[in-house]
Amino acid sequence: MFSWTIKQPADGIVVAPDERLPWPQTIALGVQHVVAMFGGTVLGPLLMGFDANVAVLMSGVGTLIFFIAVGGKVPSYLGSSFSFISVVIAATGYGGQGLNANIDMALGGIIVCGAVYALIGLVVTSTGTGWVERLMPPVVTGSVVAVIGLNLASLPIKTMAPTSFDAWLQAVTFVTIALAAVFASGIVRRLLILVGLIVASLIYAVLTNGLGWGKPIDFTLIENAAWFGAPHLTAPAFDGRAITLIVPVALILVAENLGHLKAVGAMTGRDMGPYIGRAFVGDGLATMVSGSVGGTGVTTYAENIGVMAATKVYSTLLFVVAAIVSILLGFSPKFGALILSIPGPVIGGLSIVLFGLIAAMAGRIWVENKVDFSDPRNLITVAAALTAGAGDLTLKFGAFTMGGIGTATFGAIILYQILAWNRFSR
Repeated sequence: MFSWTIKQPADGIVVAPDERLPWPQTIALGVQHVVAMFGGTVLGPLLMGFDANVAVLMSGVGTLIFFIAVGGKVPSYLGSSFSFISVVIAATGYGGQGLNANIDMALGGIIVCGAVYALIGLVVTSTGTGWVERLMPPVVTGSVVAVIGLNLASLPIKTMAPTSFDAWLQAVTFVTIALAAVFASGIVRRLLILVGLIVASLIYAVLTNGLGWGKPIDFTLIENAAWFGAPHLTAPAFDGRAITLIVPVALILVAENLGHLKAVGAMTGRDMGPYIGRAFVGDGLATMVSGSVGGTGVTTYAENIGVMAATKVYSTLLFVVAAIVSILLGFSPKFGALILSIPGPVIGGLSIVLFGLIAAMAGRIWVENKVDFSDPRNLITVAAALTAGAGDLTLKFGAFTMGGIGTATFGAIILYQILAWNRFSR
């Protein structure tokens, strides 16, 4: 089941999922995938107050679980999912700085969400994907994606820039990433989030540690941390309110993973249809395992799909290498201390970019799928979902409380089906 045909490296070579390059090239390209996923996989837990070391470790473990679930046939890396951020913050009351004191409540919700996701995968394996695409057409999927970004928008601006200096550093970070995205080329452009983080942190260090304009970076934690050591694991707690807030993310992960699998299929020329249900199961199981020890929910990463598109190397063995490297990084306390030393305003600036990109991705979904906004069904569905999500519309049903993302997700699905009923019945 897990075997690859060796191909020799050459300019312009295309390496299929069931092929591999010689080991030196395979290892180098696997490490590149670690670098590609690094920014998002680290930033996600920081925004939720999770331990970044554990998140990186479990991204590697989750990738191996996914690899086994799909029989080594789907090239994908699983990193921290941003779809969990707003619901975790809402469920735990996290303030945006330091470790999350109520992380155990979030972990219980993540585990249940993963279980629901895996169950959907089992159903898809038995019945096919047609019902998923009817339930969540592009107009609904795009609305949900936009809501994720818009619901998070106030977090970096309202809570991560307590001073005017911090606000200006957020702007500097944003501009740095924008310049890299537009004017850089090659690997720098592909790693623009990581590049922006490093450059903005250096600017912050010069202005604070050098010129004394703000709170300086404290390097003591990095100096005192060991190079190798066991990660700090956390046990979950199952809270009803947290679970109800977090579980709806399963639907978002379904839509996200489905889109990624279609993209991988188009790039590789391989039919990924037979593996869609198994991919959902693998992602769901990986999320459950991650949540059981203190990691974030995980999802297939578009960043790594982008790397494959650029290199034309689709070998699934690369992701085994990347997973092993990530697991090793998870056992380095010094690496974790380095992550914790990143200045808050820099994280805030990165957040503004990433949340905006998430929201903007909705436009791409609508354009590529030619969503007709002259159709009132589509227009009203999108309008209601965006307003409910951006305004964080919260609905209560007795003891049950549903926050803005859950309200917008289920609202968009249900409203579209109601408005489209007449068209389906013709």
